This record gives sequence, structure tokens and C-alpha cells, in this order.
Amino acid sequence: MPKQMNLVGGLFGAGFGFVLAAGKLHDYDTIHNTLRLTDFYVFGLMGLAIGVSLPLLWILERRGTETRYGGRLSLARSKVERHHITGGILFGAGWSIAGTCPAPALAMLASGATYGAIAVVGLFIGLWLRDRQLIAASQAINEGDGERSTLPGTKTLGAR
Repeated sequence: MPKQMNLVGGLFGAGFGFVLAAGKLHDYDTIHNTLRLTDFYVFGLMGLAIGVSLPLLWILERRGTETRYGGRLSLARSKVERHHITGGILFGAGWSIAGTCPAPALAMLASGATYGAIAVVGLFIGLWLRDRQLIAASQAINEGDGERSTLPGTKTLGAR
């Protein structure tokens, strides 16, 4: 089953990358103009994605839909906490400086944009620094989507 899950994940990831590229969400100028509030195209695209997915996910969860790989569909919910706000500010600052976020950076790289390689290296440095911080603190950070994260040798805070 893991090979099948990897194949399905890879296909969906490639499809998602294609959609990002087709929507020009991997283009620095598209993101930069959105964040400068001179073009609202990306906000419209995000609003459309939320407007379609939110009611569909709500319906699927209420019906007790069984997923093919993970059991019953259950969406994670969490209260807004200080680290969500801090993380959002840091993410937004990085997004505005780099003109990209993780998925579009990978689409940039796949499309041959040299800038994508710089952004992806920065992403991996950030992940490495986060892992070092977790190990130094010997505790997990609550993720923004309600999930919990741990590394070997760390303890989970607020485990379900």
C-alpha cells in the first residue's frame, strides 16, 4: 500500500504543480503584484478554491466519508493561538520578500526558473533550522492546522 500511496501522492503533486503553473502562481510578478495590492487575481483564485472546497469537505465529513487510505474523513480544527499569528506573520514576510511559497517555488524550479532553486534552498535551510530549534527545545511545536509534530527524542505537547 505505501508504494500505491506514493504513486497517488506523486500524481496529485504533479497535477497541483501543473495547476499552479497554469494559473501563473509560480511567477514572481504575479505574487508580487498581489501582495502590493495592485492585482487581485490570486485573491480571487484563493477565494474560489476556498468557496468550492469548504462546502464539499463539510458535506463529506458530515456524511462520514471513508477515505481510501486513511479511514474516516475528519478535518483538524484548532483555536487561534499566538504561535499561529507569529507563524502567519513570518510566512507572509517570507512570501512577500521571496515572491513565492513552498509549492510555487517547486513549480518555479520544475519550470527551469533559476530563482526557484534559490527559494527551494532557502526552504530547506528553514526546515533544517526548525528541526534544530525543536531538538534544542526538546519539545514539539503545535502546527497551525491542529496537527502535532515530533522529532526523535522529543515529547509531544497536547497530544490527542
